[in-house]
Amino acid sequence: MRIDAHQHFWLMAARQGEWPPPELGPIYRDFLPPDLLPLLLESGIDGTVLVQTLCSEADTDFMLDLAARHGFIRGVVGWTDLKAPDAPQRIRVLAARPKLKGLRPMVQAEPADWLDDPAIDPAASAMVEMGLSFDALVLPRHLPSLIRFARRHPALSVVVDHAAKPEIAHGGTPGWAEDMATLAALPNIRCKLSGLLTEAGERTGIGDIRPYAERLITLFGTDRLIWGSDWPVLRLAGDYPGWLEMCRQLIPAEAHDAVFGGNAAAFYRLD
Repeated sequence: MRIDAHQHFWLMAARQGEWPPPELGPIYRDFLPPDLLPLLLESGIDGTVLVQTLCSEADTDFMLDLAARHGFIRGVVGWTDLKAPDAPQRIRVLAARPKLKGLRPMVQAEPADWLDDPAIDPAASAMVEMGLSFDALVLPRHLPSLIRFARRHPALSVVVDHAAKPEIAHGGTPGWAEDMATLAALPNIRCKLSGLLTEAGERTGIGDIRPYAERLITLFGTDRLIWGSDWPVLRLAGDYPGWLEMCRQLIPAEAHDAVFGGNAAAFYRLD
């Protein structure tokens, strides 16, 4: 089974005042299942994990409704306010929807110490209770607090989205590799091989991406790397078949079953 573990759908009518801005022409429009399905069929992808893009439970409902109607959407990573006083109750309600597999706060827009706030801890415990995973949408500056958060909640399954977005376009982020190594030493952490082209600016050749992919393989092994397209955001830097083929070349052939499907199925508990 081949799984794209990170893709998005959205309607611009629901995004007034939200990203993306009009100047990002390739992604400034609606994206729905009929737009992605031909790419999946062309690329031999059997299913996807649909990931939130708005801090809104309405967006989570929108994604879950799509997943109920489209079988290729094997799981949904949604959103709720993890620091709300009633967050545990909200999480239990959301977890009753069978395709809800995880939650993702948009930490990248928050202060570097956002994950240190103990207000998030009851929600993290409820996620463990309900068998949900945590998608960590972070930047390199958040990695120290993510390390502390993951240590506080060793039973919570965490995946680092887009390898924490190292600044490939500027030759890398100081301290990124060291912090990722510390994270990788924790058994509850996984990492997505996704989003790197978007961080690469003009450096989008396989030779530009290879050092980062090889570092991730060294740190996490191919048993804890999960491939994702980050489509349609990917359209800002490349195309679906091109990114997939690049990653196929970067990952050893004997690990393709794991990185391009098996690891995602296990982490997100996909049918």
